[in-house]
Amino acid sequence: MTQKIIASEKDIGSRIDKFLQASLVDFSRTDIQKLILKDKVLCDGVPVSKNLRIDKAMEFEVLELPEKLASTLEPEKMDLDIIYEDDDIVIINKPRNLVVHPGSGASKGTLAAGLLYHFKGQLSSINGTLRPGIVHRLDKDTPGLMVVAKNDHAHRHLAEQLESHTLHRTYTALIWGHPRDLEGVIDAPLGRDARNRVRQAVTSEGKEARTHYKAKEFFSIATLMELQLETGRTHQIRVHMRHMGQPVFGDPTYEGRDHCLGRVPPLFRDIATKALEMSPAQLLQAVKITLVHPTTGKSMTFKVPLESSFQKVLKYLRKECPCDVPTFDSEIGFRDFEQDMMLADEAPEIYEEDFYPYEEPEFKERLSRAERYQIAKDRRARKKEIELEKQRKKAERAAIKRGELPEYVEIVAPGHEPTIDPAILK
Repeated sequence: MTQKIIASEKDIGSRIDKFLQASLVDFSRTDIQKLILKDKVLCDGVPVSKNLRIDKAMEFEVLELPEKLASTLEPEKMDLDIIYEDDDIVIINKPRNLVVHPGSGASKGTLAAGLLYHFKGQLSSINGTLRPGIVHRLDKDTPGLMVVAKNDHAHRHLAEQLESHTLHRTYTALIWGHPRDLEGVIDAPLGRDARNRVRQAVTSEGKEARTHYKAKEFFSIATLMELQLETGRTHQIRVHMRHMGQPVFGDPTYEGRDHCLGRVPPLFRDIATKALEMSPAQLLQAVKITLVHPTTGKSMTFKVPLESSFQKVLKYLRKECPCDVPTFDSEIGFRDFEQDMMLADEAPEIYEEDFYPYEEPEFKERLSRAERYQIAKDRRARKKEIELEKQRKKAERAAIKRGELPEYVEIVAPGHEPTIDPAILK
């Protein structure tokens, strides 16, 4: 079914998919982007590009509408940890080991099914019937705060905040080792891992992704980090931490478990092994969310404490391997672990006579090109002199053997024979 949509002057500057979604409210932006890629959206009879922005009053023709698959999502009764609720939004503390919405390998027991049962249809429909009210998501094994929209107006408002980076999500994570910079931004595009389609990876062809991080507490084998998402890509924090060289502690997908034990000094290996056993999966949690309320326009902030398993690991590390704030030395670099740390009763006694003066190694100045050339020239001349001396002694021995006793035998190097007969010069 063909549908015509006309853009007015107030739409100038809007991106094509966002503009069309305002009219095709029953379809997600992903559905509209797929139509554009299939050349099903025309402007003046010509297919539009996915990056088109409205620059004047334009008329668009949508050749067909996407087919919405019938939902098989059934409401399921489950306990929900609701932090806040009003007529527009719901703030939920999602537990670990709970899938947000149906997908590959997960059709039942999802948060979406629990929301459908609890709110009985009072949820936004922008993301379709399989994802009622879902504005953003968390990984199955990542607990923490999520915002859910109860109507389409709230959903659009929250989606715009996500796009403009005014909806702030703060995470706490425990990572292996210590980052070189204790505060900074990781700006690395993310996309599908070419070798493992289940994982994400840093790739030049991926979508832009930025993660702000700050070190909060240090242990001999790990660091407690505060992270804030500027973008919201799949597995963003987990991939960025691995890309930085410090995977999230306990992460089974991005080499955050046994793979990192080889980096731990023997003194701390048993401690690290026990801490891993206490970690159900990656120690990553969404602990804070700040947003602008869709109706009142007021800024709202919500926080939750760390889950019990996370707190248990931190308590264990604080007891077994606390660490001062590390420093970076420009000469010796930065070490992930305190390899020189020893137990107090094992530390050797140091006496004053054990110290010895340090001798500065002799500094060898680099020779210039002319100096190296002169040295080589002198070496060749010396070699030639030695060769001539050998030939003179050989000729002298031959003369003695013949019964002759020459006072001196002159040997002329090849290429240096006189060009004038010596008899003429007498």
